[in-house]
Amino acid sequence: MKGNGLSDKRRVVITGIGAVTPVGFGASGLWAGVLANRSGIGEITSFDASGFRTRVAGEVRGFNASDHVSRKNLKRIDRFAAFAVASARMAVEDANFDISRHTGSGIVMGSALGGLAFAESQHGAFRENGLRSVNPNLATLVYGASSSCHIAIELGLTGPNITNSNSCSSGTIAVGEAFEMIRAGRADAIIAGGAETPLSPLIFGSFTLIKAMTSRNDNPEGSCRPFDSGRDGFVMGEGSAALILEEMEHAKGRGARIYAEILGYGLTNDAYHMTSSRDDGECAARAVTIALKQAGVGPEEIGYINAHGSSTKMNDRNETVVIKKVFGELAYKIPVSGTKPLHAHPLGATGAIEAAICALAIHSEYLPPTLNLTDPDPDCDLDYIPNTGRKARVNHVLSNAFGFGGMNAALVLGRV
Repeated sequence: MKGNGLSDKRRVVITGIGAVTPVGFGASGLWAGVLANRSGIGEITSFDASGFRTRVAGEVRGFNASDHVSRKNLKRIDRFAAFAVASARMAVEDANFDISRHTGSGIVMGSALGGLAFAESQHGAFRENGLRSVNPNLATLVYGASSSCHIAIELGLTGPNITNSNSCSSGTIAVGEAFEMIRAGRADAIIAGGAETPLSPLIFGSFTLIKAMTSRNDNPEGSCRPFDSGRDGFVMGEGSAALILEEMEHAKGRGARIYAEILGYGLTNDAYHMTSSRDDGECAARAVTIALKQAGVGPEEIGYINAHGSSTKMNDRNETVVIKKVFGELAYKIPVSGTKPLHAHPLGATGAIEAAICALAIHSEYLPPTLNLTDPDPDCDLDYIPNTGRKARVNHVLSNAFGFGGMNAALVLGRV
């Protein structure tokens, strides 16, 4: 058994990975950045943040939409949707997936904010010069599903097409829902992931108002510090990731390389607060337990946990509570790491990027570290793989994602 215990259900595997991140593009670029401990966090250059409490972010540099988007659509697409298209194209290429033979494949994407940053820029033009100065494509550029719809248009995919906006859990939920769709027989292959470009003055500023982000502006690469006593808030980023999910026999039938299998998915809500998670971790723990149960994987079989690890005082402490609640004394024996010090936190895209990292960790037999963990918080006393990654062959991996509104999502991945 490869961990799922679901003989009556179709099995779902990851055969392709595409990514646009601050540490690298594509599966190879992302993984090279992880292996090099290369932080993509720096001083903000995309706008003047000099008056803000937070002035650091994970920016994607060197991205050219024209390398990925057809010429006829360049004026009809904004940065976040272009990221999505680029990631999808990279994933298709990585999977050696012949789109012309799979036009009925589906798309499931996540984005917390969609094209809101573009809308912000257009509002400025409207206030200054009136309606005639606004991009005539604004109405179709701002809504969240423009990412999945542009992927469909660019690649000619006519299958199911869904986008969710479930805060920072969006990317994980997209992968989980795509997994469920393939298991249920609604598709044989789906492009699933997330895209986000929230680095604009109003959006960024709104997070500084609630003091959710770090103020460690003098040391950008050290500003994101999951589980460290000195952590003082998350670091916002931008980016995207897309995974090719396929039904197992479908993938084998075309001789596909398989990174990992998705075995289980859990989703719950705290029903508690828009920005604070529950101190007891009850509902988040239930999401993890649901994913483990669906996967047919016992707590003792999990070899690595990719934590949400947002680098906020409350969330890192509460995630530690969640892990202990689910795994008991085993929690102290399971390697855990938060990878946001590398790629920052691109909100709704984060879970998809971290799912990609989990698949690559299984495939490459390497567990990435938690960077900047120099003074562990006594309340965060697990094995967080501080600063240096480890070679390790693990068979089952858990990926957590928690978001505003009390969203809790978890994925279990396994070796094939």
